[in-house]
Amino acid sequence: MAANSAAVTGLFGRLRPSSIRRIRRVKSLHLLIVIAAILVAPAEAARIKEVASVAGVRSNPLTGYGLVVGLDGTGDQTTQAPFTGQSLTAMLQQFGVLLPQGVTMQPRNIAAVLVTAQLPAFAQPGQQMDINVSSIGNAKSLRGGTLIATPLRGADGQIYAIAQGNLVISGAGAAANGSKVQINHLSAGRIPAGATVERSVPTPLAAGDSIQLDLNSSDFATARAVAQAINKAKGPGLAQALDGRVVRVRAPATPDERVAFLADIENLNIDPATPAARVVINARTGSVVMNQAVTLSPCAVAHGNLSVTINTTPTVSQPNALSGGQTTVTQKSEIAIRQEPGSLIQLPASARLADVVKALSALGATPQDLLAILQAMKSAGALNAELEVI
Repeated sequence: MAANSAAVTGLFGRLRPSSIRRIRRVKSLHLLIVIAAILVAPAEAARIKEVASVAGVRSNPLTGYGLVVGLDGTGDQTTQAPFTGQSLTAMLQQFGVLLPQGVTMQPRNIAAVLVTAQLPAFAQPGQQMDINVSSIGNAKSLRGGTLIATPLRGADGQIYAIAQGNLVISGAGAAANGSKVQINHLSAGRIPAGATVERSVPTPLAAGDSIQLDLNSSDFATARAVAQAINKAKGPGLAQALDGRVVRVRAPATPDERVAFLADIENLNIDPATPAARVVINARTGSVVMNQAVTLSPCAVAHGNLSVTINTTPTVSQPNALSGGQTTVTQKSEIAIRQEPGSLIQLPASARLADVVKALSALGATPQDLLAILQAMKSAGALNAELEVI
């Protein structure tokens, strides 16, 4: 880590004070350099619970359709969202309230929403869980609203929970005379402990004479390390790696012994294998992250920016008073093309991530420029890593 810090310090130390543009570009890569320095540090031991999960022990998504009431005039406009009025009419009928024929309600304090939640594993009836509430109409804000009783259904169509409560909205906003100020998002909120579990989902934890551990990412070395750690702690032959993702373990038959067995093995330490070299690029934000296995082959890179600027200025042509002509407006355009110089830089082969980051930052490229540079280096065979764009 000290060598990496010295490399980064040396990189910034060589910059001249007059190179303002270069300084800005290097600063834009500061986060990438910091991440690289962290990733170069040797990996420490991880517990099995961090790299694997027990098959069948999982959460289940729940979804429901409901109404939020009590809004301060920021609800759905029922003329543009007719399903809100239909839902309100159906709800009132359940309470014995029948509207006269031809009467159409146009309330502004109600909004149609979708309610989502994750039913945790081993959840039992009567327990509570958090829910998310999102507007599906044209409501301006859900702030101050109350969700009325909403059944939450699973993928099989069965009701597993009932949601109800007051929304917590993290945003705020105000509007007057055509001006509007808004902070964060107002069309979605959360209700802590807003749903009560009504039905549990069976978990096949005690079925069979063995359990299955599923690795979070497929890796044969990690699967072997998990199996070896379990066999070393609990006895030879108990765990068997079936492939790069699945490890099968023979476990006690009684539930209490099986729970104690899982509690022991999930806290066993393993030495995770070095992951495959990968560079992850977020094309929307310009983020570039690479792991410690990324290396470079010898290559040469030329980088420069080409910008085209078009300025259009309206000009008025005014005829003489007695000429009989008409006043016309013409457009005068000025086009300027500017290309920043880009030098050809030779990048030597490198087996250290710090050297890779140092070589890329020497190009003076911004993170957005790195998206194109890394893809070109991958196509040329100079980037020894898998390139993933998200």
